[in-house]
Amino acid sequence: MGTLKKLAGDTVIYGASSILGRLLNYLLVPYYTHVFASGEYGVVTEMYAYAAFFNVLYTYGLETAYFRFATMNKDGEPAVFNYATTAILFTSIVLSGILILLATPIVNYLHYPGKENFIIWFALIFAIDAVMAIPFAKLRLEGKSKQFALAKLGNIGLNIGFNLFFLSVCPAVLRGHAWASLKPFIESFYNPSLGVDYVFLSNLLANAALVFFLWNVLRKLTITFDWLKLKPLLIYAYPILFAGLAWVTNEMLSRLALRFWLPDNFYAGKTSAEALGIFGAVYKFSVFMTLAVQAFRYAAEPFFFSKAAEKNSKALFSKVSHGFILFGCIILLAVSTNLDVLEHILRRPEYREGMHVVPILLLANLFLGIYYNVSIWYKLTDKTYYSTWIAIGGAILTIVLNYFLIPVAGYEGSSWVTLIVYFLMAVVCYAIGQRYYPIPYPVIKDLTYMAVTILLIYMVNGIEFSNLWAALSVKLAIVLAFSGMIYVVEFKKFKAKAS
Repeated sequence: MGTLKKLAGDTVIYGASSILGRLLNYLLVPYYTHVFASGEYGVVTEMYAYAAFFNVLYTYGLETAYFRFATMNKDGEPAVFNYATTAILFTSIVLSGILILLATPIVNYLHYPGKENFIIWFALIFAIDAVMAIPFAKLRLEGKSKQFALAKLGNIGLNIGFNLFFLSVCPAVLRGHAWASLKPFIESFYNPSLGVDYVFLSNLLANAALVFFLWNVLRKLTITFDWLKLKPLLIYAYPILFAGLAWVTNEMLSRLALRFWLPDNFYAGKTSAEALGIFGAVYKFSVFMTLAVQAFRYAAEPFFFSKAAEKNSKALFSKVSHGFILFGCIILLAVSTNLDVLEHILRRPEYREGMHVVPILLLANLFLGIYYNVSIWYKLTDKTYYSTWIAIGGAILTIVLNYFLIPVAGYEGSSWVTLIVYFLMAVVCYAIGQRYYPIPYPVIKDLTYMAVTILLIYMVNGIEFSNLWAALSVKLAIVLAFSGMIYVVEFKKFKAKAS
C-alpha cells in the first residue's frame, strides 16, 4: 500500500498544481472570448496547434530517455542530466535560429503577412520550453513534486498577469479610464493594434521567468558534449519523437484542418476561422479529463520505471490503471451532465453552440489516458519503435477521416475522429503489449464501468428539468451516488489488495 500511497500523493500534488494552474489558465477562456471575436480567437487556437508540433520536435523524446537511463544507474544520473540538457540546448538554438531566419516566408504561407513577430516569439518560447524539459523531469525523478508545482504555477500566474496587463490594463490607461499618470509610460511601448499578439508575448515573458524558478536545478548543469554517452539515449528516443509527432497530429489536426477543409458558411453565417475559434473554445472543456491524464503521467512515468524490477510490478500496474479509469469515469459523468451550467463560462453566446461535442472529447481523452497506462510495456522492454508505428497509424487515420468528415460534419466530425482514433490506438497498444509484457488488466470490469457511465450521461441529459436548481440537485446526487458506489464496491477491495 505504501507504494500506491506515494504514487497517489505525488499525483495529488502534480494534480493540484495542474488543476489550479489550468483553472487559472482556464479563466483566460471566458476572458479571451470576451475580448476577442471568434475569428480572432481562431488565430490563438491555430498558432498553439502549430506550437504543439514544435514542442515535440524540440525535445525529440529525450525526456522519456532521461527517465529510462537515469533510473538504470543512479550514480550516473548527473551525467545523463548534463548531456541530455546540453543536447537540447544546442538543437534548440539551431532550430530557433532557422525559424527566425525564415519568419517572413512562414507568415506569408500562413496568410498572416507582417506578423513575423509571431514566429520570432514562438521560436524563443519553443527553445525555453525545450531546455526546461529535462530540469522538470529531474524534479519528477527526484520526487520534488512541490518544487515542480511551484515552478509550473509561477509560470502560469505570470502568464495570466501579463495577459491582463496587456489586454486590459494598458488599454484602460490609454483610454483614460485608470491610472492616467501612467499614460506616457504605457504609450512608450504599447501598441493597441497588436491585439491578439499580446497573448503570445505574455507566454514568452512568463516562460523566460522559468530560468528563475528552476535556477536551483539549472545551476547544477555542466555543459557536456559526449556523443558516445548520448547516442544510446537518441537511439531510445527517436521512435518516441516520431510517435510524439504522430500523437500531435491526432490531437491538433482536427483544429488546424477546420480552417482549410471546412467550407465557409457550413455553419450559417460563419467563416471557417470563426468555426475554428468556437471549436477551440469548447475543446478547452476537455481540460477536466486532460488534467487527470497529465497529473497521472507526471507521477506515474517515473513510478513505473522505478517499480518495474519488483516482483509484483505487473499486478501493481494493473491496479493503478483500474484506479485511473474509475476516476476518469467520475470526471466524464460530472462534466458531461453539467454542460448547461459550464457553457456560461463562454461569455459570448456564439461560442456555446459547440458544447454538444464536449462529452465526445472527454471520452476521447479518457482513452488517451488508458493508452498512456497500457503503453508502459514498450518503454520497459525498450521496444519504443512500436509507439512510432502505432502513432503513425493513428495519424494516418486521423488525416483520412478528417479529410472526409470535416466537409460534411464540421467539428462534430473532428470530435468523433479524435474518439475513434484514441480508442483504436489504446486497443492496438494493449493487444501488442499483452504479447511482450502481459499485465492482468481487468478489461471487462473497466469497460463495464465506462458503459454504465455513458448510459447515465445519456439518461440524465435526456431529462427535462423545471429549473436550473432542480437540474443541479439531481445531477449532483447522481454523480455522488455513482462515486459512492465506486468507493464501496472498489476502493475498499483495492485498498485491501494493495496492502
